[in-house]
Amino acid sequence: MTGARGNARRDDTVRATLIPGDGIGPEVIGAAVRVMEAAGARIEWDVQLGGKAAFDKLGTAIPDSLLASFRRHRVGLKGPLETQVGAVGYRSINVTLRKTFDLYANVRPIRTLPGVKTAFTGVDLVVVRENTEDLYSGIEHQIAPGVVESVKVITARASRRIAKFAFDLARREGRKQVVAIHKANIMKLSDGLFLACARRTAKRYPEIAYRELIVDNACMQLVLRPQAFDVLLLENLYGDIVSDLCAGLVGGLGVVPGANLGDRHALFEAVHGTAPDIAGKDVANPLAALFSGVMLLRHVGQARTADRIDRAVERLLREGRTLTRDLGGHASTSAVTARLIALL
Repeated sequence: MTGARGNARRDDTVRATLIPGDGIGPEVIGAAVRVMEAAGARIEWDVQLGGKAAFDKLGTAIPDSLLASFRRHRVGLKGPLETQVGAVGYRSINVTLRKTFDLYANVRPIRTLPGVKTAFTGVDLVVVRENTEDLYSGIEHQIAPGVVESVKVITARASRRIAKFAFDLARREGRKQVVAIHKANIMKLSDGLFLACARRTAKRYPEIAYRELIVDNACMQLVLRPQAFDVLLLENLYGDIVSDLCAGLVGGLGVVPGANLGDRHALFEAVHGTAPDIAGKDVANPLAALFSGVMLLRHVGQARTADRIDRAVERLLREGRTLTRDLGGHASTSAVTARLIALL
């Protein structure tokens, strides 16, 4: 994984920011931390409130202490944070963290898992999403009563660096193809600029095949033949939507990890929501949070510990006896956690 490295040498204990999150966040992040510790992870956690939990207690969704912690440690694990819908309330904490620390690459590995029943097998792709601009720049205003304008921002700088990130990832992981997903047939200037940058970048990686798909066609192709895809390169909004679609190919958001990476900072997160309807009921699937923790471990040089956890999860899934209800079982969060620790 490229991007910011951890704040310690390979054999040292790493200090990292831990944001438990809202809703089911504390449950799944707590489970992930327990499994990581049982596997031998050398991490000291600096726990910080964020989101609704912070807003209710401290009057702000993004406390200065959280920002200071992440700025200092440069690596973190985050649970889901509540994003309020509509004009009332605080702005998305996720977007704010990405922009504040220039976490320009959102990375979601999507792969078929043993024992998880889905419509597809053999899926192994990576979604690489530009993470700082597009319609998520937050530039919008009312032109007249009943008329609102949102501004889509695409820059050559951001497009070039996310394209380079995607091709570097493909080269490093031995992947064969990068497909840029766009809507340049309609948004000829903005998406056209994104494609122009991707094309120029592709020329520097002759060993990696490059192609382009319009986003609506890409979605259809993904649900017909997902095995044909390798690395997906997308702008922010398309990437947000397509990455969730891809999660559905392999069992849902409960089993898909994510990373937000910059040149100096790296924030790993479960990509699902806060699920307030099941919060506190000990029924949430902790695997997405745990897989995100595994990505963090590899990022800071603790690959052997990450491998141990991956093997334990694979055994858990193949057994099929201790699964949460989203995977067809009846096990609790704590039961899954206990079984994983036993399998270690």
